[in-house]
Amino acid sequence: MSAPAITVVTPSFNQGRFIRQTIESVLSQNVPGLEYLVIDAVSTDETAAVLHEYSGRLFATIEPDNGQADAVNKGLRAARGDVIGWLNSDDVYYQDALPQVLEIFLANPWIDVVYGDADHIDEHGAVIEPYYTEPFDYEKLKNVCFLCQPAVFFRRSVVEKYGLLDAGLRYCMDFEYWLRILADKPPFFLRRRLAGSRLYAQNKTLGSREAVHREILQMLTQKFGEPPVRWVYNYGHAVLAERGLTRETPEADRVFVGALIELCETAFVQYFGGIPAPERKLLAAWRAYAGRS
Repeated sequence: MSAPAITVVTPSFNQGRFIRQTIESVLSQNVPGLEYLVIDAVSTDETAAVLHEYSGRLFATIEPDNGQADAVNKGLRAARGDVIGWLNSDDVYYQDALPQVLEIFLANPWIDVVYGDADHIDEHGAVIEPYYTEPFDYEKLKNVCFLCQPAVFFRRSVVEKYGLLDAGLRYCMDFEYWLRILADKPPFFLRRRLAGSRLYAQNKTLGSREAVHREILQMLTQKFGEPPVRWVYNYGHAVLAERGLTRETPEADRVFVGALIELCETAFVQYFGGIPAPERKLLAAWRAYAGRS
């Protein structure tokens, strides 16, 4: 029996209200040789019942795990497809996404990774905005994660060469993986909209912005010695957004900037050992604006 053309891995836990749409978006792709693996961490909602309905059309593993990265890694280990996609249980593929991706891999045997355009969608499936993507540049990727996780596909040989996701990461395991597997060889950018990445109030990324950005800073520091400066400012804005600070009036804006200064200075000391010289001038200007000179 020949190997599947593509394996899709879906980590799952208590996403019963979305998982049917996720499953249908995979199974409706009409690609020969599709292997679909759902790795569920013993969900307590309607997920098990939904998975039972698709018995025979997908392979479901239901057992405790140690988080999302651990679940994806189980799927990566089990995958038999030549190409692998990772689709979370609240995200969706768009029509004909997989055939388009497989066509690129087939026509370009030297290509190991393909990524495409995508959307942020809401809990009802409506498009919120396009996900920001751009032609590949590794140095730019360090500053901006412009690869949308459900719209990234890679050969199984990539896993064999670079290993599994870092299971110690809770939020940015995909970003770390892209930085790892793309350091030596660029991917193919398919300028077609391939997937919808869901954002809603209970979403792990939206609901934990401070923790997400703190983990990114730590990951980038471990990987490169220090994070790009931009991520320090991103972290400061994420913390203030999570605290509900606004900039609707001049007075509120000065309060916001004053709080941002404190957060960024603390982060610079933690991750750089001090405030880099180019940033001192900017922070001084902010301090004057906020009345903290």
